[in-house]
Order: sequence, then C-alpha cells, then structure tokens
Amino acid sequence: MDLGLKDKVAVITGGSVGIGLAIARALAAEGVHVALCARNQERVLEVARSLRDEYGVRALGVPADISRSADVERFGAEVEREFGGADLLINNAGTGSEETVMEASDERWQYYWELHVMAAVRLARALAPSMQRRGGGAILHNASICATQPLGYEPIYNVTKAALVMFSKCLANELIPFNIRVNTVNPGLVMTPDWQKTAKLLTAGKDISWEAYLDQIAKDNAPIGRFATPEEIANLFVFLCSPRASYCVGSTYYIDGGWLRTTT
Repeated sequence: MDLGLKDKVAVITGGSVGIGLAIARALAAEGVHVALCARNQERVLEVARSLRDEYGVRALGVPADISRSADVERFGAEVEREFGGADLLINNAGTGSEETVMEASDERWQYYWELHVMAAVRLARALAPSMQRRGGGAILHNASICATQPLGYEPIYNVTKAALVMFSKCLANELIPFNIRVNTVNPGLVMTPDWQKTAKLLTAGKDISWEAYLDQIAKDNAPIGRFATPEEIANLFVFLCSPRASYCVGSTYYIDGGWLRTTT
C-alpha cells in the first residue's frame, strides 16, 4: 500500500531509541526525510547516519533536551535551515517517573511538565507555520494508556500524559482549518529501555529479576499476554501520519493489547 509519504519531512523527538527510533525507521522506509533530536549526541548522530545509509533519505540528528525551551528553539531552527520546515511532527520524547504525590518536589513536577507538555506546545508553535505553508501536515503525540488508566507508582507521569492528551485535542481543533491533523496515540505495554529501567528500579534488592517482573506484568494486565514491540507501535504512527488517515482528527488511539479496562 502506498501511504503517500515519500519525500515528506518528519520531526521526531526522542528519535534515537525505543518507540521514537522505530517510528523514524518506519517513516524512512516510506521515503520520509527525518529530523531527530535526543539528549545523547553520539547516539542521535549515529542513528541519523544509519538512516541515511540504509534508506537513502535525508536525516538530521540534533542533540537537544526538549525540556529546555532554548533547545526546542534551536532544534526548530535547524529543521527550518536544513529542510525549510516540516510536514510531520511526532512528539515522542518522554520518560516514566517513580514517586508519590506527597513526597515529590515542585521541581520534579515542573520537569515532567516541561518534558511532556511544554515541549509539545513549543514545537507546535515552531513548526505548525511551516506545515501551513507546505499545504498541511500531521502532528502526533505519544502519550500513554496511563493518561486514562494510571499506574500507582508514577503519579507525575500519569498527570502530565493526561494533560498532553487534552492539549492534543485543543491543538487539533485549532489547526484543522489549516489542513493540519493532530491526534494522540496511547500505547500500553511496550518493551522499551524505559520500561526496562523502571523494572530494574522496582526489583532492586528483591527476589525477582526485572525480566520476570515484566513478564508477570504482561500476563497480569494485557489479555494478549505480552509486551508490544516498538515496531508494532510505529506502524500505527506511520498510518496516522499518512493521507490514508485523512479523517482522523482530534482523536486518541489506544494500542495496548487489550489492557485498557474501560470503554472510551
């Protein structure tokens, strides 16, 4: 199936590992040129090089911490300089948290707000004008099933991802007159380095390995009985980026192996 994405330009935050990397590779396979940012300079530059070599697309890797407004501004400027703007924006960068409401500091709350919400706000402001000039585009937010069905050990993550979903809905209504479609994806259990990091924290000093812990998490929660691969999640992102999803506007799509316990 031709998804109509060849020679589009996609901006992907957190694009050097996990779901972001899988999305970058899947879009590059469709002939999409990509601009990636991540905090690890060596890794993001290497990923960009590998995408150029493997898929023959243009690929830009920019070291940036998008929780910082100056880094977002610099990243947007580099995208403009290299590609003349963007057609697709995937706000993927984020990380889990581990705290209690009573013990978490204001600074910790603020960091996650900047990372999960304000980064998406700032990137929309930076890139939507060029999408409009180029005839339209798509913006996707990688939120989480936790925005609806929270995990008890990460209240800050739950709250900021829920805020991201609402921001996405508001942005969708504002930008659809300019042919810019905005949607949210809420993944469930995905085998990423972030989940592995969380599992190691939660099993430290206990009589269970992090691998066994994650296996039990999947069996206890997802009817499908396993974690998704990042590639499985990326397939949905690519479809939602494409003109094949032309009537998908302002919605939230769950891809969770049946984990969500309610209807929405």
